[in-house]
Amino acid sequence: MTQAKTRVITAHVPIPLAKKVDEIASHLERSRGWIMKQALSAWVEQEEERSRLTQEALADVDAGRIIEHRAVSAWAESLSTDSPLPVPRK
Repeated sequence: MTQAKTRVITAHVPIPLAKKVDEIASHLERSRGWIMKQALSAWVEQEEERSRLTQEALADVDAGRIIEHRAVSAWAESLSTDSPLPVPRK
């Protein structure tokens, strides 16, 4: 079985955060490195999704698929009334 190539990345983290990582590693009976790989992988995935959604939103704006700010504000203000407005749609 071939093993994926790896590279060591170091980072200085606050001691309380390092202690929490150690506690989680101990609790899960995993290595500190495993915990860090999981956390970093989740963060990278989250940032990639954020970027994808941003590009999608910008494409909607470019295509004119927007809802006017006034409509959203009126809807939001109506939520605390006895007769809220329907959700604005484009």
